[in-house]
Amino acid sequence: MSRIPPLPPAKGLIVTDLLVRPLRPEDIASWRRLWTAYLDFYDSAVPTETCDTTFARLLHGGDPNMGCRLALIDGRAVGLVHFIFHRHCWKPENVCYLQDLYADPEVRGRGVGRALIEAVYAVADSRGTPSVYWLTQEFNDTARQLYDRIGKSTAFVKYVRG
Repeated sequence: MSRIPPLPPAKGLIVTDLLVRPLRPEDIASWRRLWTAYLDFYDSAVPTETCDTTFARLLHGGDPNMGCRLALIDGRAVGLVHFIFHRHCWKPENVCYLQDLYADPEVRGRGVGRALIEAVYAVADSRGTPSVYWLTQEFNDTARQLYDRIGKSTAFVKYVRG
């Protein structure tokens, strides 16, 4: 894998040449790099077969309830977001779970994360799904600064099967 040259430091500026678009088959290497970095951040890993299956599901025509958007600056993928639509017992319409959000460290603070979340909001709105939710770990202070501006925290505590 070749080393991608870093972008200039963020300096708190909003990116004006940012493009957010759906995932394409030719994005596999960029997607894999970004998703691996996301998983590394959470000290996680998934088998290659899971990566391949997930990529296929996220492509248009894969799983109709799953999606991905990539953020690109000057044609270089710098961020991703994965989302899943599902039924909800308390609502007649689906809800949207924003499962994974990642931006390369050198572009954080420049509007990439916000643009990716707003892209999910737009997809959800186009599908008549006003409810979008996501989770993060308590220690993820950088992301939580954005989430506190663009969303609303809840009192729910997550449990998983023991």
